[in-house]
Amino acid sequence: MTLLKRLLSTAAIALALTSAQALAQTKITIGDVGSGSTNHWPSYLAQQKGFFKEKGLEVEFVAAQSSSAAVQQLAAGSVEMAVGGLVDPIRAIDKGAPITLFRTEAMAAPYEIYAKADIKTYADLRKKVIMIGGVKDITRIYLERMLGPNGLKPGDYDLVFAGATAARFSALASGSIDATILNAPFNFKAKGLGLTRLGAAPDYVRDFPFTGYAVANAWAKAHKPELAGFLEAYRKGVDWFYDPANRTEAVDIMQKLLKIDRTDIDQTWAFYVDLKVYDREGRVAASGIENLLKNLKDFGDIEGATDVARFVNADVLPK
Repeated sequence: MTLLKRLLSTAAIALALTSAQALAQTKITIGDVGSGSTNHWPSYLAQQKGFFKEKGLEVEFVAAQSSSAAVQQLAAGSVEMAVGGLVDPIRAIDKGAPITLFRTEAMAAPYEIYAKADIKTYADLRKKVIMIGGVKDITRIYLERMLGPNGLKPGDYDLVFAGATAARFSALASGSIDATILNAPFNFKAKGLGLTRLGAAPDYVRDFPFTGYAVANAWAKAHKPELAGFLEAYRKGVDWFYDPANRTEAVDIMQKLLKIDRTDIDQTWAFYVDLKVYDREGRVAASGIENLLKNLKDFGDIEGATDVARFVNADVLPK
């Protein structure tokens, strides 16, 4: 065989292998809230840095108006996974939805309450209009856990709703509401506008996880190797996020996605690292999830038992 023929043969084999690998990619669609959130930073990094691809996965995030809408898409079979506040998949599972929790994401809620500039204390929120994510959104739990110790109870203020942090920030910035609960980096944008920071959720709530992933039972059972690969790639994304050497690139990736001020996102990176927001392993059963279940039971949001095993289906998950 001539040198040219050998080179052509080698190129043909390489092309065939590349094509086979491309065909072998398993696509996973994930219901996400809005245009993206810094809460999901490790997932976006795993996507952009090729960690999912290394595991034979093609991951696509599909926008939903709220965490509950993303879970509805999951329960209906429109997506394979959903990511967001843990309250919504828990409620869905309690009602019989064929889905399961399988990984925690943000362990601490990077929420802060911001208010109009003329509001200086929690007491000033009495009879004011506060915006949260929804009637039974995770933001309600954090808001009440923050306001209660400061002398305010439900009924002392009026609630209005918007699912995404960006929408809540816009409402506050426009002056159409008096206060809201904001995730980073929108808290830094609020600070830059001279709005009043009243307090941070981690000062009041650190006993249960904030966000996480849910997956359809049938899909998980049929794709255990792929789900294991997803978890490994996500863990690599967490490790990559925490490496100070990657700070600039991590901020660049998020800034390109969210298209907001880079300085706010850079502050968010430092904020998240300081809070140790992401857990490398993300095991639901070891996360304090039982405390969240108890809170939901007390609120009347769960009708059935609060056993963790009801919400983490070990039969369909990889060992």
